[in-house]
Amino acid sequence: MNLIQLCRHEVTLLPESARVIIRPFIPAETHRVTTIIGRALALTEEEVRMQLAAVLAEFDARHLDTQSVLEAHFLRVKHHVFTHRKLSRERELLIGALFSGEYALESAALFNPSMVPHPDQSNLPEGSLRFVMSLRATGEGHISSIEFRSGVVAAEGGISFDPVSRFVTLPEVVPNPSYQKQLFIMKLSEMGLEESYVDAVMGHLADDFALADLNQSIATMLREQQPANHEMLRTLESVKWLANSNYELLFSEKLAMSERIIFPVSTNESNGIEDARFVRFIEDDGKVIYYATYTAYNGRSILPQLIETKDFLHFRILTLNGSAMQNKGMAFFPRRINGRYAMLSRQDDENLFIMFSDSPHYWSDPQVILRPAEMWESVKIGNCGSPIETEKGWLVITHGVGPMRKYCIGAALLDLNDPTKVIGRLREPLLSPEGNEREGYVPNVVYSCGSMLHGGKLILPFAISDRASVIASIPIEDILSALLV
Repeated sequence: MNLIQLCRHEVTLLPESARVIIRPFIPAETHRVTTIIGRALALTEEEVRMQLAAVLAEFDARHLDTQSVLEAHFLRVKHHVFTHRKLSRERELLIGALFSGEYALESAALFNPSMVPHPDQSNLPEGSLRFVMSLRATGEGHISSIEFRSGVVAAEGGISFDPVSRFVTLPEVVPNPSYQKQLFIMKLSEMGLEESYVDAVMGHLADDFALADLNQSIATMLREQQPANHEMLRTLESVKWLANSNYELLFSEKLAMSERIIFPVSTNESNGIEDARFVRFIEDDGKVIYYATYTAYNGRSILPQLIETKDFLHFRILTLNGSAMQNKGMAFFPRRINGRYAMLSRQDDENLFIMFSDSPHYWSDPQVILRPAEMWESVKIGNCGSPIETEKGWLVITHGVGPMRKYCIGAALLDLNDPTKVIGRLREPLLSPEGNEREGYVPNVVYSCGSMLHGGKLILPFAISDRASVIASIPIEDILSALLV
């Protein structure tokens, strides 16, 4: 291992508590909601103007469009307003503020980075590469979301980041997203629902349908099949849950990369969007799409999910299907292999698996390719992001957990044409936590969700002890030589 030259760059991405969004805070009890609204309704218009002005004076400069957010939060409780009089816009905004609060997205940690080439490589010096880095941001209550940074790797290997905005903005949740009928039915079948009810609600829908179409079909079924029994209602609730778990997000193109935040939307990710592993995927016809797998967590159970985007502005969030969709750590290969999609995974929380599919949305039949071998990985192993194609084989950056639950980063090499074959793996860690890297929210951990090649070097962003993120670069020839000894 002493033949591998590893350079730790003097770049550290630290959590910043001042980066905040406005979240809705609406009590679950109806009487509390109406009581709060009642207090706002009791104010005179002059008092409303004074109170709203005070709120905006304190918070407006901290957000790009405070009033639009307050208006949206008012609309969430509007049905509880117990007067038929038209309310002034000022009173609506004040009510919205009463059901709002700031949330510091990264106050606890900014970690588990993933790095991919940026979709826009224009206007760069020769030999440079623009990148997008995703990061897991964690705030109060350990709720995780996805943040982004952009920057450039220079021809000589230096790394610079674009300025990070003070502001963070949530995307628009597309109100009438589209779905693929085949995938929808496949997931409902996996959930063990009564087939006759699934057929009844899905039968009249087109191969590609919108949420409005689905809601109409559900309404028709409720109207025509009375009385509704338990199994029918369970099926319809599951259909609604699945629709809410598959959604679309849209950011304004005016927003800088660092101003975009993907925050939990569906109930199955209410406690966090964890460890997104992005990959730049090139189809056989040359088209490029970015995939990312992530772990949705609702406080009780986890669910692997998929992100698709072409421009980091429009995102599709999808459930993954198939019997292999268990545990964490799914990572796509960056192209098809022998005509099929391929993905690394860890179904048993111990070993590294590989699986193949004709669809990026359906996965089954995983097979083990790597088991713990060395003491530093003797508890379990997993991947640190998508495999990287080299002329010698597929480079897989791994993580291993050993004594005292210390996390180290390693590497393995898979055959290009048959990645079920392991042709090399490191006996010693490529990277171990050192010095102050050992101290943090979870001590003694280095971890990455995705790296990339540029200029003959592996650019490896990694988290230190679930607290912050740094970057190392390593000559790819050094790694390959060590793997092929």
